[in-house]
Amino acid sequence: MQKWYGSAGVCINEHKEILMVLQGKPDEEKVWTVPSGGLEKDESYEECCVREFREETGYKVEVIAPLKVKQGTTYGINVEVHYFEVRVVGGTRQIQDPDNLIHEIAWKSAEELMGLKLSFPEDRDYLLDLIECMNFSKTN
Repeated sequence: MQKWYGSAGVCINEHKEILMVLQGKPDEEKVWTVPSGGLEKDESYEECCVREFREETGYKVEVIAPLKVKQGTTYGINVEVHYFEVRVVGGTRQIQDPDNLIHEIAWKSAEELMGLKLSFPEDRDYLLDLIECMNFSKTN
């Protein structure tokens, strides 16, 4: 069985909202996920994360830290997805997905995340924990 390799970017703002995209093929039910996609030839996982985030949201991001590596079988395919914490450093919210699979971009609170239909439901608790753990206290 083949293995699919990819990256995902997790961006949480100062309001403890996570940036998510609504995705799906035209004939499929649309579901929410963090910006993510497949590794291209000669691309690092970090480069993949930055590229996919830009394609799916229009935002330029920088990788802050690796979060986790998820391995398993999703939709009958062996996958390895590298998750990264990212921060927006430029760009404008705009769908530019070359695959035409992205239909909406939105910041979602933990409460909203609880009710969303997710592409990867196994990520819900992990994402909620990340939102809760982020420290946004400012020292001035």
